[in-house]
Amino acid sequence: MNKNIKSWIPVAKDSDFPIENIPFGIFKTKMGDGRCGTRIGNKIVDLSLLAENNYFDDLNFDVSVFYEDKLNSFMELGKDICRKVRTRIVEIFTIENEDLQHNAILRSQVLFDIDEVEMLLPVRIGDYTDFYSSIEHATNVGIMFRNPNNALLPNWRHLPIGYHGRSSSIVVSGTNIHRPKGQIKPKDEDPPIFAASRLLDIELEMAFITNKSTNLGESISANEAEEYIFGLSIFNDLSARDIQKWEYVPLGPFLGKNFGSILSPWIITLDALEPFRVIGPKQEPPVLPYLQTKGKRNFDIKLEVYLQPEGKKANLISQSNHKYLYWNIAQQLAHQTVNGCNINSGDLYASGTISGPTEDSYGSLLELCWSGKKEIKLNDGSTRKFLEDYDTIIIKAYAEKNGLRIGFGENITKILPAK
Repeated sequence: MNKNIKSWIPVAKDSDFPIENIPFGIFKTKMGDGRCGTRIGNKIVDLSLLAENNYFDDLNFDVSVFYEDKLNSFMELGKDICRKVRTRIVEIFTIENEDLQHNAILRSQVLFDIDEVEMLLPVRIGDYTDFYSSIEHATNVGIMFRNPNNALLPNWRHLPIGYHGRSSSIVVSGTNIHRPKGQIKPKDEDPPIFAASRLLDIELEMAFITNKSTNLGESISANEAEEYIFGLSIFNDLSARDIQKWEYVPLGPFLGKNFGSILSPWIITLDALEPFRVIGPKQEPPVLPYLQTKGKRNFDIKLEVYLQPEGKKANLISQSNHKYLYWNIAQQLAHQTVNGCNINSGDLYASGTISGPTEDSYGSLLELCWSGKKEIKLNDGSTRKFLEDYDTIIIKAYAEKNGLRIGFGENITKILPAK
């Protein structure tokens, strides 16, 4: 796509949503139902009304997908249709195109200010896998809870570790989450107690969403995996560290992880992220053939985490990057399916916490405060080791190169007291 293209919709220089982005999401107005949209600058574009007014007629697909309140049916049309739709949207809103630009009545029906709409969960999530793909994060956790000389478990460099999470508790950005309750064990020598979590944490993650289905017994190769990936979103996988610590042996995360995970409302296509591809970390020892990939499979996406106490200013507490992931998205999906596990359109695959090599790039409070041994000082004078009630977490993600910025918007949630 021509990076010099300009839209007749005003777009601020630092906007996440220039005309080169064209993300996809689901929105609703006060008077309407959920339907498909995209965003340019601070304007939401109603794709169902563009379809109703024949803007996609010659693209030869069933435009009724844009009237649905989830993106699954649109995603299932395939990447070729998605590319044609993105190209057509750019054509409609490029500054040289005067058709809709000078049709005041239709323009007022198709475009909405961002503060006029409510963003909804963009996809119907059937299944959810959470990976553990950051070597810095896995090493930090291993140092804290195991032998520092053997921080990584023996299998970690050989396969993308993951577990199947709970899809029903994945909610869209802007949804508040109550502090979870469960069994915790304050001291090793004491019996467990039932209480609200005292060690509630964030997990800075990115997630990809699949756009195709496979049959049971089929596998997806690492080389073809990206054809099954529609795009990426920001993901905050909240974790109750005290509940998790007591329950996770021998079967892994359960109540400490399934009480609320937050997905940003916009899915950014891999096509939009193409200019920001980078080579990932060198994998040693060499991975097995089914996990081998070539070329640039990671993305240079800057990640920022802000913590905002109730009624106070937000504090930047972490700056990380998607490029740090040891296991890339193609390897994650290839490993998910290598045993014949079938997938569906709308399945969500989270990266696991994305931590970088420096202390200010760690993607969880567990690491930033080193399991409670340190504390973060906020600009109002208060401190944090873990999340307190009424804290708001804001995660931002964006890529920048040669004057082009493609962003994801924000992922926001507030912690409410336990019910």
